[in-house]
Amino acid sequence: MGVFNGNLNQLFMILLDVLVIPKDDPVAFTFFTGYMAMLAASIFFFIERGRVEGKWKTSLLVSGLITFIAAVHYYYMRDYYVATGENPTVLRYIDWTLTVPLMCVEFYLLTKAAGAKMSLLWKLIFFSVLMLVAGYIGEAFNPEGGDTTHSVIWGVISAIGYVYIAYTAWFGEVAQLAANSADPVVKRGVRTLAWFVFAGWAIYPIGYMCMPGGWLNVGLGWGSENVDLFYNIADAINKIGFGLVVYNIALTSTASKKAAA
Repeated sequence: MGVFNGNLNQLFMILLDVLVIPKDDPVAFTFFTGYMAMLAASIFFFIERGRVEGKWKTSLLVSGLITFIAAVHYYYMRDYYVATGENPTVLRYIDWTLTVPLMCVEFYLLTKAAGAKMSLLWKLIFFSVLMLVAGYIGEAFNPEGGDTTHSVIWGVISAIGYVYIAYTAWFGEVAQLAANSADPVVKRGVRTLAWFVFAGWAIYPIGYMCMPGGWLNVGLGWGSENVDLFYNIADAINKIGFGLVVYNIALTSTASKKAAA
């Protein structure tokens, strides 16, 4: 029994050594904070589904899935980073490949009542995947030492996907459908989400340009620690913020309908 307890204590101490947050490492802190924040947001969105009208339940379900998927990935990314000190690029892009298209699904769900078609959904998903695949190639397959040309080429291709989504949300099909919506709450909500795409998603290119070969890495000497810091902050703002906007739309619309009944 004493040997067993000794081995168990040793294993516990090893786990503590792996998971300790260095006092001077803001990246590790944001990994842990992001994990807990997104897990809490998921629980909140899933529970609050019961308070909104039926047509909004799917939107809140998607919001909960976005933050839950991110929380699961952050659970593994935080341990990977603390143990190795390296950027968990593959895990991060797996997370984004699942969650970013789901964020685009929210635009479709919000404008569906105003006449949004499945073609809009597939276009948004296609350009979001293009944005992510190009970004992954530019970041994960950059030759050792940093090739600025490689970084710029794939960064520009990735930007095409981002510009299309931002344009659609501000001026294109999504914006036009929201303008034609009979629900003023949806109009305001879609515009707020468009701001998230324009300003919130713009944080990711800053992180991308901090990698070896990126403009901020070459010009200002910003390194991989800045990549993870910017990505962690952007994920928390965008994924939780997106969900809270959708939640506010659903709750406000439900309350208005009950008041009119």
